[in-house]
Amino acid sequence: SNPGVLDFQDAVYGPVTYDLVSLYKDAYIDWDEVRVLDWSIRYWEAARRAGLPVRADFAEFYRDFEWMGVQRHLKVLGIFARLYHRDGKAGYLADMPRVSNYLRRACQRYAELHPLHDLLDAVEGREAAVAYTF
Repeated sequence: SNPGVLDFQDAVYGPVTYDLVSLYKDAYIDWDEVRVLDWSIRYWEAARRAGLPVRADFAEFYRDFEWMGVQRHLKVLGIFARLYHRDGKAGYLADMPRVSNYLRRACQRYAELHPLHDLLDAVEGREAAVAYTF
């Protein structure tokens, strides 16, 4: 395993899933979804044993994780856009597709988020994707 560095400059109390989203759906690295799911299950199990305030049902916990990701990814996309438009920092544009893909995948999975997915399609000039659920 490789050592890593955690940045605590913005550390505040927040939703129990926020740090997981920050680590597992990072703007600069892609982790395989199967690996993220495995890590999420392991975290959830350990958090329950430790008495942390996580949902009793993993599916609900994972939905919270993904919805927290939606909020965070919208925030990150906004920050990257600002850094480009206001500050002329074009380097962040290369990372926007990864973050947008995280956001789009979550929006596709949950019916409540389909309108946001449609809005993203409209903003990005994409054709609306047709998908069937049973």
